[in-house]
Order: sequence, then C-alpha cells, then structure tokens
Amino acid sequence: MIRAVLAVLYARVSSKEQEQEGFSIPAQLKLLREYAARAGFQIVREFVDIETAKNPGREQFGNMLRFLQGSPEVRVILVEKTDRLYRNFRDLVCLEEIGASIHLVKENRVVGKDSRSSEKFQHGIMVLLAKHYIDNLSEETKKGMQEKAEQGHYPSFAPLGYRNNPLTHTIEPDPARAPLIRRAFEIYSTGACSLSVLRKKLIAEGLGYRKSGNPICRGTLANLLKNPVYCGDFVWNGKRYSGKHQPIVSRELFVAVQEAFHRPGKQKLTRRGFPYTGLLICGHCGCTITAEIKKGRYVYYHCTKSKGECPGRYIRQEDLEQELAELLRLIKIPEATLGWIKDALHLSHEQERTFHNEALEALNARYGKLQNMLDQAYQDKLEGIITTEYWKTRSDDWLTEQQTILTRIRNHQTANKSYFDQGVRILELAEKAHSMFLRQNVEEKRKLLNIVLSNCTLTARTLSPTWNLPFNLIAQGVKTEIWLPGLDSN
Repeated sequence: MIRAVLAVLYARVSSKEQEQEGFSIPAQLKLLREYAARAGFQIVREFVDIETAKNPGREQFGNMLRFLQGSPEVRVILVEKTDRLYRNFRDLVCLEEIGASIHLVKENRVVGKDSRSSEKFQHGIMVLLAKHYIDNLSEETKKGMQEKAEQGHYPSFAPLGYRNNPLTHTIEPDPARAPLIRRAFEIYSTGACSLSVLRKKLIAEGLGYRKSGNPICRGTLANLLKNPVYCGDFVWNGKRYSGKHQPIVSRELFVAVQEAFHRPGKQKLTRRGFPYTGLLICGHCGCTITAEIKKGRYVYYHCTKSKGECPGRYIRQEDLEQELAELLRLIKIPEATLGWIKDALHLSHEQERTFHNEALEALNARYGKLQNMLDQAYQDKLEGIITTEYWKTRSDDWLTEQQTILTRIRNHQTANKSYFDQGVRILELAEKAHSMFLRQNVEEKRKLLNIVLSNCTLTARTLSPTWNLPFNLIAQGVKTEIWLPGLDSN
C-alpha cells in the first residue's frame, strides 16, 4: 500500500476587510483541503493566522516552522497564494533552509529545492512583489494618517499621559497618567535637577511609573519633556501641527522646560558618519569594519579588532568603492535572458491582476449592498417603520463602512499597476546598477547598495557579497548561466 505524502496547511487573513473581500479562513481551508484530496496528500496539521490591529504577529507561522523543523517526514506546505505565506524575505529564507516544497494552489505552482533556477527566480520576484503590495497598502494607511494630522488630530496611538477615545477617534488626557506628565514638567522647568534626579522624585511621589507598573526611564522622560503634544501641538512626519486635543501643560510651562534643556554647561556629542560602515564584515575574524580619517582627509576602512589581533589590512575609501562597483557588475542580466524574464513578469502580473479584480468585484458588491440598505432604511424612516434615532445610528455605520471600502478600492487599483511597475524597476536596476554607482555621490551610492546588498565580507581587500532578494537570484543566474529552462541541469 502506497503511503500518502504528509503535508501541512497554512491559511492567513490580515484584516477584517479581507474577510469581507472573500479571502476568509473557511474559503482558504476548503480550497486547500480539496486540493490535498485530489493530489493524495495527508494533512497532518493545519496552521491558521488571523492578524488584527491588536494582534499583528503571526504566531501560527512560527509554530509551523518549529513543527517542520522537528518533523523531517513532513516537507510539503499547502497555501492559497504567495502573499498568504510570505510577509518578508526572511520568511522565504527560513522555508528554504527547511527544504519544504510549497504548493501555491491558486497560482498553480510548486516551488521547492528541486525547482529549476528559472522557477526559483520567478518565485523570488513574486515574493518581492507580494512584499511590495503589502508596503503599498501600508503607504495608503500612512496617507490616511497624514490626512488626519492635517486636520489637527493626533493620528497614532496616544502618547504617555493620553488615551485614545474610540468614539471620537481622538486623544484625550488619561486621568491616571496626566498628573505624571504635569508634575514632570513642573519640576524640570525650575532647572534645579537633572533627569536622573527628576526620575527619582517622580518615583518617590508615586508618579514615575508606566501603565505596566515598571518605573519610567531617563530616556522616556527626556522624550516626553521635549514632546509638544503635551502643550497642544504635535509633530508628524517632521512637520509640527496645531492639535485640536486638550493640552496637559501650558505653552509657557513647555517653553520653560525647553529652556532648561539648553541651559549653559550642556554639551552635545557629534559623530562623523562614513558612507560604508555597517555594510562590511571582516573576513578574517568576523568583526565589523569601521572607518577613520588619516591626515585630515583620507578615509580608511579597517577591522575593529574587537575580538583581538586580526591580520586584516586597511583599505582606502576610493579603493573600496572600486571593489563595490565591480560587485554590481555581477547582477547585470545578459541581454539574451531579458525576454523570458519579462514573460515571467507578465504572467505574474496577470495572476496579480486577477487577484485585484476579484477583490474589487467583492468590494463593489458590498458597497452596492450597503447603498441598498441605506435607501431602504431611509424609506422605512419616512414611513415611520423605524425611528429617526435608529436610522441615524445605522446610516452612520453604513456610511463609515462605505468610506472604508472606497479607500480599499483605491488601494487595489493603485497596487494593480504598481505590481508590474515594481518588477520592471527591479530589472532596470540590475541592468544599470554598475553605471549608476559610478556617477552617483557617496550618499546615493550607499542607498543603492542598501537596496541590492545586505552586507559584504572584506578579506585581504576582496569583497564577497550577500545579496538581497531577488538580486541573489540574479547574481546566481549570471554566474551559472542556467537562466533558461532548457539549460537547467535539474
């Protein structure tokens, strides 16, 4: 008797709206169970994550990884589609290390250790684009928060001393914590004590504690004393706004505290930055590479020697830049391979467009249903079937939901176009990275390196790169010349 292949199932939704758009957990489970039955898989465990604002993590994803690590006989994961499984590149790396075979049911694809390099490359592109879609939705959320700030309302979680009002969606003084803030300002405005002394005074008075019960730290005290939110203003994205919330301290008291911070005798520490520190690791001992200036103008990079003596040598910044430029040649895609890669992107884009169109159809259907409910309820109010108060309560809820739906429709319409554009930009960047690096200033060079590299190992003035996704796949394809399916060794 042939034993069934053992598999695990993973399903996820990241918001209440996704449930309404038709991506509910029951729908995913039904799809994956039916697929397992057709393919002859035996599902041994099911892992389900439901992300919310209060619970943004993916506990079950971590449980699934631990289960697979302890169950070598199970090496198949069933999941609806790419963006249900991955949120970032670390997820992909973890699953690659386990050696799992991933069945993306809606995309009709299987990716595993025996997949062709071309398939792995396409999969890496789709993971990157899935992350881009998540980032795009995040950007839309940030836009909404920015609009709220422009209206004078604090757009995020309430700072210490305030609390969020769920009815008005604004912040208001917290009766339990506001006295801590007020007392801290009053004491420090005198200029007679340091932050350490202030902290001790507040604790002695029973005020110097967080909601968790832990004592407040010096750094937190310094930040809150400099935060204009407590006098009625707030800073959002580097710009100061006049808030509509109730201040805890007067503007005069806030100004007095700022003057106390700048009283004579205080010095500020400065640190000169070097463009390539934080990117390099010593290949001899594994320590980080630091930099220093010699003779007042020459920048040299060398091992920190934090583990003891190291044979690593100094390298001038100009020589280091030449080595970095040569690295970028390694991701220049041969002209002959660009055609099929673009074809793969077109295929990915068609799949993503189908996803967005399905979401838009569900959203528009829900919007129409809400409008019908509004029209019917209004008619019922006119005929006296329901009260005006009931009509107002229900209509406010439905109108709010309609506004949310319109926002999500805009998000999907924007992401649909951005999905393909992002893939094209990846190819263009890989093609032009070397020439771009040669003509950019040092700040732009570092930004470019941060996109394509996670770090480099420096050994005897020779660099060994660790690429970010999907540039590691591009570099591998350039090196092995096994881009095309017909040329794959496996």
